[in-house]
Amino acid sequence: MPSMTWSRLLSVRVAALLFSCVALSVAAQGARLPHGGMAAWCIFCWAFSFSASAVVLLVELLGLQARVFVSWSNFPVTAACYAALLCLSASVIFPLYFLRERGGGGGYDGEARDHRVASTVFSCLATLAYAAEVSLTRARPGEVTGYMATAPGLLKVCQTFVACVIFILISEPAAYERHAALRWCMAVYCVCFILSMGVVVMCVGECSGWLPVPLPRLLTACGLLAALMYLTASVLWPVFQFSERYGTRGGAESRTIAAAVLTGLNFLLYLADVAHTARLVFVSG
Repeated sequence: MPSMTWSRLLSVRVAALLFSCVALSVAAQGARLPHGGMAAWCIFCWAFSFSASAVVLLVELLGLQARVFVSWSNFPVTAACYAALLCLSASVIFPLYFLRERGGGGGYDGEARDHRVASTVFSCLATLAYAAEVSLTRARPGEVTGYMATAPGLLKVCQTFVACVIFILISEPAAYERHAALRWCMAVYCVCFILSMGVVVMCVGECSGWLPVPLPRLLTACGLLAALMYLTASVLWPVFQFSERYGTRGGAESRTIAAAVLTGLNFLLYLADVAHTARLVFVSG
């Protein structure tokens, strides 16, 4: 059974490596993408995913797990989860921006369109491959493994990714500077991102032993605080963005609407995180 699991995992990792490499290469070679903006984001998504897969495969195949300066029970699943989310975002953004008849930052011929279609297809395949890798490497019930392979660990990855997307959507100061409540929402996004990313870095870097308090109880406290903060942001952001009572435009921009939806999504992710972590602390231990 272990050899079969390893064989499946190796196959999925190789597939993810190849799919992300093809999506990146085809887009860079002949897609005639504009510089910067969403094109740069999609290229970054595929480049990060390919690089992470290459590192994981090299370390695994050369047997260097004991020599790397990170926790190998946490790093591969963390990298795969980030890669899955990044490729998913590229698979959505790339066709929306660069497969429209007159979109994509300028005109392009049929050959360039074929390259863009191919990049989209292989980006979707890479997303599926990385999702399969996460499924194969995540912790099973009763299995002893790294924190990042558990449900709370994977939720931390999703929380930080959603927060990054929110930052991109509201990067313009005009989106949050006109009212104190909106500035509070921005503070919520920043503080909760730092808390969740701190946990990810601490677990991948094997620094949890330096904490003066038990890690599970600290995670429960931080998760509960973040959930309460996101609850306030989930209410304040749409009220002060979309209500005419506070001098806001009647027609809300798509970016602020997307930020409101993602704020609610992250609130649900933090709630699920608290539920899983509390069960781990108070039921299992």
